[in-house]
Amino acid sequence: MTDGAVTIDWDALRTAAHQVSRRAYVPYSHFPVGVAGLVDDGRLLVGCNVENAGYGVTLCAECGLVSSLHATGGGRLVAVACVDRAGAPLMPCGRCRQLLWENGGPDCLLATPSGIKPMTEVLPDAFDATDLRDR
Repeated sequence: MTDGAVTIDWDALRTAAHQVSRRAYVPYSHFPVGVAGLVDDGRLLVGCNVENAGYGVTLCAECGLVSSLHATGGGRLVAVACVDRAGAPLMPCGRCRQLLWENGGPDCLLATPSGIKPMTEVLPDAFDATDLRDR
């Protein structure tokens, strides 16, 4: 599948996400999550969840992905796959859907348990920077 000039290899995204899930720090939930994202310049980035005894400061895998995106030069996410320890697709939580929207926009594609979906379906009527400017 392609998105403009970037070819999306969903198997490679899921494999990278599954591999990084093995590096998750999950001493409390024992629920490792891995995520991989394709950037508009062709980079493949990954992230995993990092728990904390203060649960409110636990970092979801998508937080690591977005941090890696900016630490390595920025850009826009084109496609994202988030998986559990077995490599099965996971739907990001609400906070992470907002992160993916902010860093991929409405055309970013997400591998969900029910198939590949654009962010407009994953987060309909999303709030973003245009809402801030319009107020």
